[in-house]
Amino acid sequence: MNEKPQKEDIAGGQAIIEGVMMRHGNKIAAAVRAPNKEIVFQEREYVSLTKRYKLLGWMFIRGTVTLFEMMFVGIKALMFSAEIALAEEERKPKDWEMYLSFVVSFAVAIFFFIVVPAFFFTQIKPFINSVLLLNFLEGCFRMFIFLCFLASTLLMADMRRVYMYHGAEHKTVFAWENGQELNVQNVKDFSTRHPRCGTSFILFVMIVSILVFSLLGRPDFLHRVAFKLMLMPIIAGISYEAIRFTGKYSHSRLVRALSWPGLALQKITTREPDDEQLEVAIAAMKKVI
Repeated sequence: MNEKPQKEDIAGGQAIIEGVMMRHGNKIAAAVRAPNKEIVFQEREYVSLTKRYKLLGWMFIRGTVTLFEMMFVGIKALMFSAEIALAEEERKPKDWEMYLSFVVSFAVAIFFFIVVPAFFFTQIKPFINSVLLLNFLEGCFRMFIFLCFLASTLLMADMRRVYMYHGAEHKTVFAWENGQELNVQNVKDFSTRHPRCGTSFILFVMIVSILVFSLLGRPDFLHRVAFKLMLMPIIAGISYEAIRFTGKYSHSRLVRALSWPGLALQKITTREPDDEQLEVAIAAMKKVI
């Protein structure tokens, strides 16, 4: 049995193409199942900016910094996984194509989750006097768009496999956090849903944004879009602290109640993995602990 980690000893990761990326301390490892069934690794050291610069490690600031760092780390791991998993494809995506797809995806996300809801807000504004109610309705509309997007990903076989690796990542992290020896038999007994998941983080962002955007009053469409973009780092910082809190005190009944919506949402973004997928997640975790 492994030694049970301390509460502040955090590990996590993300699903990538036919693999899992894990991060613990200053270590990052991506494990990918190659077409020949071998597990191929990419390992590297990375010291977070929140550790290198004291100011960036302050509460409510570290969340935004960590978010951008994980995006950067995740993109590199995803590109590595595409190179390995798609090795037998006739045409693999080039680096510039991958970066371009991320930029386009980011722009599409801003359009659907900031611009479109802001337009919806301006359309219903003349009929509702309460600013809080206006933001609540806008938040519900934004959540509806998000759920429709997630539901649409279930139609894609490749995404369903990514969600299985996502489940494998969560099970492995859970097993490590509970001091279990990392093998397939032990890991498979744990849940695919984890309170520190990025899916739960997005839900926290949407909830926090309702409260923060209520402070903006009733601006016109362009000002509302601009204010939203400027406030996103603040919302990300608050949401990050909330997700850390729920992960640290996950055994509390109150915290479990607060975490329930995010865990329920993970029923879409995680799936039960097979043994080979668990092997990949375990292999990645062993490289960083």
